[in-house]
Amino acid sequence: MRNRRAFLGAGMGLAAGMAAGAQANGARTPEWRNRQAGMSYRRLGRTGMMVSEVVSGGDPITLSNYEHLKLALEKGLNYLDMAPAYNKGQTEEAYGRLIAGQREKVFLATKVSGFSGVRNALYKEIFDALPGAKQEAIRKRALEMRDQRGVLKPGYFFTYYPGQANPIELTYIANAMRPEYAHKVEGSARFRDFILTSVEGSLQRVGTDYFDILMCPHGTNSPEELEIPEILRTFEKLKQDGKVRFLGFTSHADSGGVLARAAQLEHYDCAMVAYNVLNAGYLERSIREARARGMGVIAMKVAMSVATHHKSLQPVPRWRIEKIHRIVPGEEKAPVKAYLWALQNPDLTAVISNLWDLAHVEDNLGVAGRTVELQPA
Repeated sequence: MRNRRAFLGAGMGLAAGMAAGAQANGARTPEWRNRQAGMSYRRLGRTGMMVSEVVSGGDPITLSNYEHLKLALEKGLNYLDMAPAYNKGQTEEAYGRLIAGQREKVFLATKVSGFSGVRNALYKEIFDALPGAKQEAIRKRALEMRDQRGVLKPGYFFTYYPGQANPIELTYIANAMRPEYAHKVEGSARFRDFILTSVEGSLQRVGTDYFDILMCPHGTNSPEELEIPEILRTFEKLKQDGKVRFLGFTSHADSGGVLARAAQLEHYDCAMVAYNVLNAGYLERSIREARARGMGVIAMKVAMSVATHHKSLQPVPRWRIEKIHRIVPGEEKAPVKAYLWALQNPDLTAVISNLWDLAHVEDNLGVAGRTVELQPA
């Protein structure tokens, strides 16, 4: 494993040098994996990774449900998304079995699940020790910040999974405390230790010695979470050790605001954000800006705007389904149309799709490379 990392580090350095000499803007030369004639690919920003337009989400993937992805690989899919939180680590184990003996065929992305919870917990420890009047002032300021940004504004915020909104209150209490207490929290070694432990666990479960992308935080609820110094410092350490290559994050709430801040920071190489036919107007400017600054953007929750596997969120409101059918003509299923709609945006790199079975592989990968004429909503 040590020799593999040394080779990887040398290869990465060589690739970076070639790219720097070849392109004035520092973008890497295209990196291809599992290129198949029937699939379309787009560059994931400055990483240079040529990613299939449809990539595999981790929700459905378990040790008893992954064999169908062999067909997806045959069709040219080359990016596997996972996280320690998915199926209690089974998703990472299942992907490891899928790619055994063919690691270099795919790009692998994992996440640091629960990272934002560390920040919230650290601030809450301080908050709980404050006098009642001080706590109330912080709560008031937190609510004002959240409302000024429109984080939960209808049309912008949508619930994609049960409990999604629960951490937002703590996130904004932390944000409200930040000007006064950041010096006690933001440099905490608990952040570093949490990231390192998470990555080591993921490496072991997948059976690989590196990930192409590390998403941290996983489920960012506010721009402030991106600014924790230990994220970049720890990422750089992991990168030097050959365990990760590029840094990204994911966001379900205030995705436009979070993505805009990430583009300004310029050390995030890519992002996966909730973007769909319902909230698009709030994100498109941020997506354009991110691409202009060299970030790759993968759209998630695209089909979950019109379909969901979460029983508590069913049935999906009929108006959503009717909307996608108005915009994308034809007889195809609403989720397939949702992917088609998203991929008409040239500023996106890909859409992430939950591939539950062979039927989903056939339907969802079939949207790659297709052009449709979108109609008024």
